[in-house]
Parts: sequence; C-alpha cells; structure tokens
Amino acid sequence: MSMIQPELVCPAGTPASLRTAVDAGADAVYCGFQNATNARNFSGLNFTTTEMRGGVDYAHDKGAKVLLAINTFPPGGKTDLWKIAVDDGVRFGVDALIVADIGVAEYASHNHPDQRLHLSVQAGASSAEAIQYYCDSFNIKRVVLPRILTVKEIKAIHDEIPCEIEAFIFGNIGMMAEGRCSLTNYITGVSTNMDDICSPASHVKYEEDKARNLTTKLGDFTVDCFNCGENAGYPTVCKGRYLVDHREEPYYAFEEPVSLNLTSLLPDLMQAGVTALKIEGRQRSRAYVRAVVSAFRKAVDGYMAGENPELSGLLALTEGHRETSGAFGGKRWR
Repeated sequence: MSMIQPELVCPAGTPASLRTAVDAGADAVYCGFQNATNARNFSGLNFTTTEMRGGVDYAHDKGAKVLLAINTFPPGGKTDLWKIAVDDGVRFGVDALIVADIGVAEYASHNHPDQRLHLSVQAGASSAEAIQYYCDSFNIKRVVLPRILTVKEIKAIHDEIPCEIEAFIFGNIGMMAEGRCSLTNYITGVSTNMDDICSPASHVKYEEDKARNLTTKLGDFTVDCFNCGENAGYPTVCKGRYLVDHREEPYYAFEEPVSLNLTSLLPDLMQAGVTALKIEGRQRSRAYVRAVVSAFRKAVDGYMAGENPELSGLLALTEGHRETSGAFGGKRWR
C-alpha cells in the first residue's frame, strides 16, 4: 500500500499550548473544557468556553483543525454537562467531537447529525466488529485505537472498517487497558474514567529523608523510592516498584516508567492505513509541545519525501529517558 499524508494530531492543554502546537506545525489539536467532560481535567489546564471559541478561531486562521475531547463517562442521570459540552463545541465550530460514552455519542449524532464524531481511545474499541458497531450506530468517522495492537493487527482492522484510524505515536503509555483502568480508583477512590484524573495531584505526596532520598506516595500507599540523584517519576500505580513473590528487592511489577516512541514505525503505520498520528501530552509544558510537534512535523514530511529523518533527540523528552514501541512492534507483556 502506498503511503498517504497522515494528519499530525497534537495536544493542547491550554490556549497557549494550542497556539504553540499550531505554530509548530500541527495539522490538528485536541483539547477539552475545564470540567468533568474531558479525561485530563487537571487544575490549571483546559479551556473556558471563551478560550475554546478563541482557540478554534486561531487554529482555523492558521489552517489547523480543533478536535474537542468529550471523552469521559457521565454518571447516571447527570448528563446535562456533557450535552452542554457537545452543543458548545458544535456552536464554536470545532472540526470533530471525540466521544467515548454511547449516550454522549447518541446525543451528538441525533441532535447534530452533520457534526463529525471521532471515537475516543477511552471507548476501548479494539476489534473491527466493535468499531463497525459505533460507525453504524453513531456515524463515527474516525476511531482512536487502543495501544494494545500490533501494526499487523491495525492493518487488518483498517481493511475491515469504514472509518479512519488514529494511532498514538508518542507520549505516556500505561497498562494499555484504555478506558478500563481501576488502579487509581482502588487507592484513591477517584476513577480515571469517571472523575477524569489518573493519580490526582491532591493525593500525591513526596517525602525526602536527610540523605535526600525520595519517597513518592499516592494517598497512604508508597509507590516508589528513589536514591539521591535518581530520576523520580510522577507516582502512578502501574509504574511503581513493589515487593512481590518474596523477592528481596522491589521491582516494576506492572510496567516500567517509559514513554511510547514510534518514530521507527511511522512508515509502517502509514502503510497500514493510519490516517492520523497522535501525540499524547495535554498536561505537558509548551516547551515540550513545541519540541515534539516540531520533530514529528519534520519526521512525517521527511518520510513522505522518501527521506530517513533523524529523531534521536526525542529520547530526552521521554519518561525516565526510556522509550518503547509497546505492543505496536509485537506484543511483549510482563
């Protein structure tokens, strides 16, 4: 299969990050409102309605698209906030709504049939049959695939579905059970997919001893301990070190602190029919957004021109300066 020019979809956690991503070469940015309707509802992030309207205008003036994430699951009987988010997004002229909940998808498709809908990775649709259901039921135009599939499996899905495919290529990678993680809820009582936050900052604690060794905690649970000078990551349950099976030393029982980096697989993904390449990181700084977006802009353009671009500098932006191709290059589970 010949390669087609993919859309570079980039994170925009704030209006400033939106402008940075667009100026660095993003074809599209994804963002959310400052409320429970989006899955990165961190304090200090996201958009007011006024900021969203301005962000759409800025992106459109520069020839870029805005994808609005309404990708959490509303509690039973409390759907008004999600309906308002859908209506506001349509009113502001966003290019697509990213939805996960079938009730939100039904509301959007019924009340705004001309609005383009994308299926969020939070929906966890990883088979052609599941994706076909969403396309038939809600006229989904693009699916964001979970990070559990190999390139070969993505190609097979592409050949069986009527919609576009968006795949993550860089950024955070956890347990790879998109939209189904219960680890944070187990420790904090706060659900990643209902309350919008993985490892909420209100529950994070850092404790340093006299030797400047650092202990990181989530709630009352110790997630990891770091020696003085060792890189300390943000405490997420799946990337902590624990004593398991009578081992003498703690180890990463679930997953190591590592970032997804698919630079070497970009041509394979493009040949497999991936329409959009997604960079994770709405909680990241503008400097991070500028560096990563600029690098991937050069990479995509270089591959399309038949070149082999140099991207080794991205390693410095990965978690713990470690990277992985995850399941994309072939499944290797712990």
